[in-house]
Amino acid sequence: MTLLLPILTVVLSSLLPASAPAEATEDLDAFWTEVSRTVAEGDFEGYAATYHPDAVLVNQSSGASYPIAQALDGWKQGFVDTAAGKMTASVEFRFTQRLNDETTAHETGMFWYSAATGDADATGAIVHFQALLVKMDGEWKMVMEYQMQPATEAEWEAAG
Repeated sequence: MTLLLPILTVVLSSLLPASAPAEATEDLDAFWTEVSRTVAEGDFEGYAATYHPDAVLVNQSSGASYPIAQALDGWKQGFVDTAAGKMTASVEFRFTQRLNDETTAHETGMFWYSAATGDADATGAIVHFQALLVKMDGEWKMVMEYQMQPATEAEWEAAG
């Protein structure tokens, strides 16, 4: 029995995937940079393209889960207004856990969304979130976004 445990540990660990290659994390960083760009520029089509067509949004504050198409319908006007210069918007991401391989990823962290209309001061929210992504045809697509409880600025800074 004493000899069996080390052998079993070696065999089982060889079945586990190797740690994620740096390339996957770099690709995911590029994905989140693209999400930020689409929000800042009001590029609705580009933003929508970051999601898998069957993606789901889970929203803890509303206690609901629904297709991303429904969420996008509700967010579209903000993109239109941003593209037209009636509004400014931005989103930034910080991660506290990143689990991925070449084709799948589970990202945990926070996003800080802010927006302003006209001369008004920007308003925003920092939100804990999780995202589940798959790489399809060479592109990362979000299949699930889970917007959780609000985060504090202290939590945001700690994640930096």
